[in-house]
Amino acid sequence: MKKTPETIVVLDSIRSTFNVGSIFRTSDALNISKIILCGTTPTPKDRFGRDREDIAKVALGAERNVDWEYFPKVLWVIKQLKKEGYKIVMIEQSEKSVDYKKIKFNRKDKVVFVMGSEVEGISKSLLKLADKVAEIPMLGSKESLNVSVAFGVAMFRMLNI
Repeated sequence: MKKTPETIVVLDSIRSTFNVGSIFRTSDALNISKIILCGTTPTPKDRFGRDREDIAKVALGAERNVDWEYFPKVLWVIKQLKKEGYKIVMIEQSEKSVDYKKIKFNRKDKVVFVMGSEVEGISKSLLKLADKVAEIPMLGSKESLNVSVAFGVAMFRMLNI
C-alpha cells in the first residue's frame, strides 16, 4: 500500500447521510487515519448506538474500517489538532484559496482536511484557522461540486494517489 501522510478528515455540519457514507467509503480507499464528525453531521451510529442503515448503505462497510469520533464544536477540534502539529487544509472557495493542484505535502506531514456544509460551506471563523485553503476550479455554470465528489477529487490529487 502506498504511504500517505498521517491524515484526518473533519466534516463540519454535513447534512446528508449519503454524503457522509460516500466520504467514509472514499476515506477507506485513501487509507485515511480518522474522520472527525462535528456539528450536525450524522454519525454511523444513531443516538441509541445502532448502526445507521442510510450511511452503511453508501459506505459499504467503510464506516467500520475507518476510525471516527464525534465532537459538537468544530472550532475546538481544529484548535486542538493545530496544537498537535497538524497542518489544516480546508476545501472551500474563498479570497485566500489556491488551486488544489498546487497543494503539496511531504510524507512526514500530519494533515487535516476540512469539509463544510453542503449549503453554507466552511464558516469565516473556521477559515481563519486554516494553514491552506484549497479550491477546485469550476469551468461550467455551477460554482461548486457536491461535497462528497469534491472530497474525492481533491483528496486523490492532493495526496498524490
